[in-house]
Amino acid sequence: MVTTGRRAARSSGTGRRRRGLAAAALVLGGLASAALLRPADPAASAEVAVVGRGTVEDTVTALGKIQPRAYVDVGAQVSGQLTRLHVTVGQMVRAGDLLAEIDPALQQAKVEAGRAERARLTALLAEQRARAAFAEAQLARQASLRNSGSGRGEAYDQASMEARIAAAQVEATQAQIRQTDSTLQADEAQLGYTRIYAPMSGTLIAVDARQGQTINSTYEAPVLMRIADLSAMTVWTQVSEADVTRLTDGMPLYFTTLGHPGRRWTARLQQILPAPLKPATSGTGGSSSPAGSGAAANSVVLYTALFEVSNHEGDLRPDMTAQVFFVAAAARDAVTVPVAALNPADTAAERHRVTLIGDRGAIETREVRVGVRDRFNAQILDGLAEGERIVVGWKTDDGRPPKIGFRL
Repeated sequence: MVTTGRRAARSSGTGRRRRGLAAAALVLGGLASAALLRPADPAASAEVAVVGRGTVEDTVTALGKIQPRAYVDVGAQVSGQLTRLHVTVGQMVRAGDLLAEIDPALQQAKVEAGRAERARLTALLAEQRARAAFAEAQLARQASLRNSGSGRGEAYDQASMEARIAAAQVEATQAQIRQTDSTLQADEAQLGYTRIYAPMSGTLIAVDARQGQTINSTYEAPVLMRIADLSAMTVWTQVSEADVTRLTDGMPLYFTTLGHPGRRWTARLQQILPAPLKPATSGTGGSSSPAGSGAAANSVVLYTALFEVSNHEGDLRPDMTAQVFFVAAAARDAVTVPVAALNPADTAAERHRVTLIGDRGAIETREVRVGVRDRFNAQILDGLAEGERIVVGWKTDDGRPPKIGFRL
C-alpha cells in the first residue's frame, strides 16, 4: 500500500511538471509571436490598412493590335494609266461601286481585232459550207452515173476527194472560230478589268494609287486600295510563352485603348494560334501581318491570341493598340486586403498570417485563408472581417525603414 501511494505521488508530480512545461511553451510561443509583431526600432510605427470589400482579378496582361475582322486589298489586273479615281480615303462604298478606271485603249483595240477576226472566219465558214454542199452534189451525180454504167470511176473518185476536203475545211474553220471566241472572251474580260469595282461593302481605309499613275501588272497585281468592314474588329494579341499556358478558349477578357483609357471593352478569347507569327513586311494600310510586328522579336517568343469585338459605334480604329487583360480568376464583392499585409504560413493551402491592431492598440496575429489575388490585393476567404485594421508595414517618423530585428 505504501508503494502504491508513492507511485501515485510520483505520477501526480510528473503530470504537474508536464502541465507546467506546456504552459511555459505557450507563454514562450506568445512571446515569440509578440516579438515578431514590432520591429526593434522603438521609433517605428505601423502602416495600417482597413479590411474592405471589392473585386480581385487574377489576370494575364498583354498588348494587342486592333484590325478589321474583314477586309480586302483591291488591285489592278491589267496594265495602263490610271485615268480616273472615283473614291477617297475614309469613304464608304458598297459592293459593285466603281472605284477607278484604267485607260482601256489597248484592251479595246484587242477586242476590236478579235471581233473582226471572228467576222472574217464567219464569212469564210459560209463560203466553205457552200463549197462543201456543191462538192456533195457533185459526188452524188458521179455516183448516179457510175451506178448507171455511163460514168467513169476516176471522176467519182475525184468528186469523193473534193467532198471530203470541203467538209474538212468547214471543220477547220469552225475550230478557228471557237479559238477566236475564246481569245475574244479573254480580251473582253481584260477590257472589263480596266474598270475596277468594289468587291465588298465597307470603308476605304487606305488608297495607295494616284490618278495619272501608270499601273504595271505584268508580274504582280499592284494593290491600289484597301476596303474594310469596321463594324466588327479582331484584336491580335501577343502573349508571352510564360503566360500562354494560362489561356483557354472562351475565357473572359477586357481591354482598353490609349484613346479611351477609362472605357472597357469586354469579349471572350476565341483562338490561340499554334505557332508564333513570322516577322511582318510592310503593306497597304499598315503591316501585311495583322499582328503588326514579328512574334519573336529580341528572342522573346510571343504567341498570338485572337478575339472579336463589336464596333458599331466606330470608336475602334485599325492599328490601335489594346491593353488586354485575360481574366483567369475573379472574386467580386469579396473581403480584400493589400498583398503587403500577408505573411506566408502554409503556401500549399494558401494560408497566411496577418497582424491586426485592435481598437485599444492591442496587436495580435491571425491566420487567414487567401483566394484570388492580384499584384496589389488578395481575397480573404476566412479569418478577417470587413472593417478590421491590419498592418501592411512599419516605418519610422522620418520615413526611414526600421532596423532589422524585432523587440518584445
